[in-house]
Amino acid sequence: MNDTTHDIQIRPGSLADAPAILDMLDAAVAWMNARGNTEQWGTTPYSQKSGGVARVERYTTENTPYIAELNGTPVGAMVLDSGPSPQMPIAPAGEPERYVRLLVSDRRHAGLGIGSSLLAHAAEETRRAGVALLRVDCWAGGGGELVAFYERNGFTPTDRFLSDSWPGQVLSKHLDTP
Repeated sequence: MNDTTHDIQIRPGSLADAPAILDMLDAAVAWMNARGNTEQWGTTPYSQKSGGVARVERYTTENTPYIAELNGTPVGAMVLDSGPSPQMPIAPAGEPERYVRLLVSDRRHAGLGIGSSLLAHAAEETRRAGVALLRVDCWAGGGGELVAFYERNGFTPTDRFLSDSWPGQVLSKHLDTP
């Protein structure tokens, strides 16, 4: 995918991208904390959380990762899977689906449409696989900004859930398939 305005390129990811993804996740935690949001991902840098590094490594080896680049530099990451994380209290879709397990962008490049470009790529990959349902879950706390982001990208809220005390929202997008 190519966004000619900002020349965002999306390529398949690999284990070699794990350090860049961890850097983006650490920066996202710091950015959220600076805005007063300590509930979404906590206050510990992702790379220092128990299991954080291993999870990102699994994302890049067991799932389908994609990296958004701007002028050859990683500025975003997305991970697709065939369903939600088994650790999340989310019901199966009951039909084939692709599931966005991770979406993060480099906050230094905020406002360039990186997340939206990655979600558009997820829809393309989902269609290419002949699957008509793309789902994602996100933090539903705060002022609902993250849920609104997904709604702006064509997703519809479906199920709300609690994971311990973490409020979550599942959203879905139905796609035309070839």
